[in-house]
Amino acid sequence: MAQNTETPVPHPYWPRDLRLDDYRPNDRPMWQILAFLFSVSGGLLAATWLLSGRASKLSSWRRLALCWFTICGFIHGVIEGWFSLYYMEIPQDQAFLSQLWKEYAKGDSRYVIADNFTVCMETITAWAWGPLSVWTVVSFLRGCPHRFVLQLIVSLGQLYGDVLYFYTEYREGFSHSEMWHPLYFWFYFVFMNALWIFIPAALIVDSWLQLSKAQSSADAVRPVAKTKRS
Repeated sequence: MAQNTETPVPHPYWPRDLRLDDYRPNDRPMWQILAFLFSVSGGLLAATWLLSGRASKLSSWRRLALCWFTICGFIHGVIEGWFSLYYMEIPQDQAFLSQLWKEYAKGDSRYVIADNFTVCMETITAWAWGPLSVWTVVSFLRGCPHRFVLQLIVSLGQLYGDVLYFYTEYREGFSHSEMWHPLYFWFYFVFMNALWIFIPAALIVDSWLQLSKAQSSADAVRPVAKTKRS
């Protein structure tokens, strides 16, 4: 009987015995990928900051929140949207966004093995929270009455998804990354995802306070029913 002498395709992902037979390494350096991500995010932040200052009288805190939702619209709708569509091709694909995901997967290899939870979570994030993030920005710029409802819905969805993201990996013993690596574990996996814990949590509290205040005002002007005397 002939023995299988085929050697696994080398890759930078964890666990080290992970098989990725169709894997092709990136031909773009890490700095180009990170420069794209942060330059686009920075450009959207600056544009939203300027637009929110001219379009309406919003506080600095509120304008920063709109910058956040604009960046979320880009990351969810474009970057995570790409993953939701092409997750099966990413390990061997050389398109720019596929290379971005292969770079990020050094901190979480679930993105190159089409992990079931990751695919489902990112698909919901891309097609629900992406468009709703953009709608939230528009609703605040126009002063729509439902703006804090949208902020609450999107932030709750982001927080819930990110808690599950961390918790599922914790349950698997953080086996999809090189533990304690300063870039791949602490920056890619921990820091970049922790943003979707702390910022949505703050926006949920903000929505709670704003909606409670609005309900209190509505209750205060509601006519009090008069009791009929017999």
